[in-house]
Amino acid sequence: MFTKLLPKKFLIENYLLLFVLLGTALVAFSIGPYQNGDTQWEYQATMGVLKWGIPYTEVWGSLMNQPPLGFYLNAFAFKVVGSSIPSATVLMTLFSIASTFLLYKLGKTLYSKSTGLVAAALFALTPWELSLSRTFLIDAQCLFFSLLSLYIGIHAIRRSSLVLSLLSGGFFACALLTKNFAVFILIPLALFYFLDRQKDKKKVLQLTAAFGFFALFLTFLWYQVILGRGLMQIFRNGDFHDVNYAGVIVTPTFLPRFLWDYGLGAFLVMAVVLSVLLPFGFKKHFGNLPQVDVIFIATILPVLVIDLAMGVVFNLKVPYTSAVKYDYQALPFFCLIAASLVPKCASLLKSKTKELRISDKVVFSVFLASLFLIGLTFVWDVYTANQMASSNYIVYQVTADQTNVGYSFFRYTSPSQYSFLLDLQYAGFVALLAGLLLATWRRLVGFSQILFNSVFGPMQNWIDAKKLDFDRRR
Repeated sequence: MFTKLLPKKFLIENYLLLFVLLGTALVAFSIGPYQNGDTQWEYQATMGVLKWGIPYTEVWGSLMNQPPLGFYLNAFAFKVVGSSIPSATVLMTLFSIASTFLLYKLGKTLYSKSTGLVAAALFALTPWELSLSRTFLIDAQCLFFSLLSLYIGIHAIRRSSLVLSLLSGGFFACALLTKNFAVFILIPLALFYFLDRQKDKKKVLQLTAAFGFFALFLTFLWYQVILGRGLMQIFRNGDFHDVNYAGVIVTPTFLPRFLWDYGLGAFLVMAVVLSVLLPFGFKKHFGNLPQVDVIFIATILPVLVIDLAMGVVFNLKVPYTSAVKYDYQALPFFCLIAASLVPKCASLLKSKTKELRISDKVVFSVFLASLFLIGLTFVWDVYTANQMASSNYIVYQVTADQTNVGYSFFRYTSPSQYSFLLDLQYAGFVALLAGLLLATWRRLVGFSQILFNSVFGPMQNWIDAKKLDFDRRR
């Protein structure tokens, strides 16, 4: 039955990806669903679509302060599975799984197939992603459309295709009309476009116009024509006006704390740092930092800097406490940079001669450190996911004290009622990690052989030399 739905050739070529996606789905569905004040607010906006045709939240005219597309998609889900937050959260999980697939495709396109699989697994298992994939919030939808726009846009740039540019722009419009944070995906798109160095100015204008058409037209249609409130309605968001309570002191450490302790975890952060620093330590081999890494770093930094500025400089409450949402567009690029350790270290190993030198020892140490960090990331993710599945309350703190200042999630049903879901979670981890091991086992075996020969080869040569010397004396 399954082979009728998916061609045999597709199954043979993509069975490792299917392992990862199956594991992603099992782990995600073993957690939550979670709720909070924002989910209630978005639930009201979705009910407003069903009642009035526009995402009003309480009464006629009380417009939700977010773009509309996500609430129309949610309303469709309500029609299919019923108007309850837990059942409709399934839609967010499906968007998250689709984003995992897109991250694999991006990693495969820009690095290698194994890098894509590792990046997808890192992304799917981060506590950051697991929380938002199992919560009735529009963030997962926005990220999916953003990544889809980026993936199609890269191919549009490489092929100078007007059709693909129009399609990429259409999905960017979907992302922008879901949440304004989608604007950050323009950074990697613009950089890929710039590095392509298209010389035909007429073609450049055509591609740019094709990409921007849907975003400009649909934004004008919604805010100016349908709502009649003008394009400035985009900026009338309480997040840009609500300041922190008196006495709250926002320091720049709130964002690193979130990334280090909660969102990414210390091991993934260190893997990202190592991946960025590695080319600088082996300049003779890499030359400069790979262009793809530069693009992704240039995407991450503006997201983080703007969040820091809104919290520290402007003392805004929501960007400070809700870093988990404000920096979500940067998460895929953290995972791609960390996963690129795989091809970087593999290329270093291939460049080495059979003779052991000091530089070889450094290479082996770096490769072992890379495996160690990525392995510990998965261990930490497993532990955190297990805690999430058995907890009624999660908070992503942004302060060092125990005041619970941050973004929180609640589950209103007892975890004990869902103890069987832990078995589902373990099955998901096994499936996901099996896919990764099957994808990388040849490289791991090859590295083990090189390491064994490097460590024990000189010893064996010394023994052979001593034996030969002994035989001669006899």
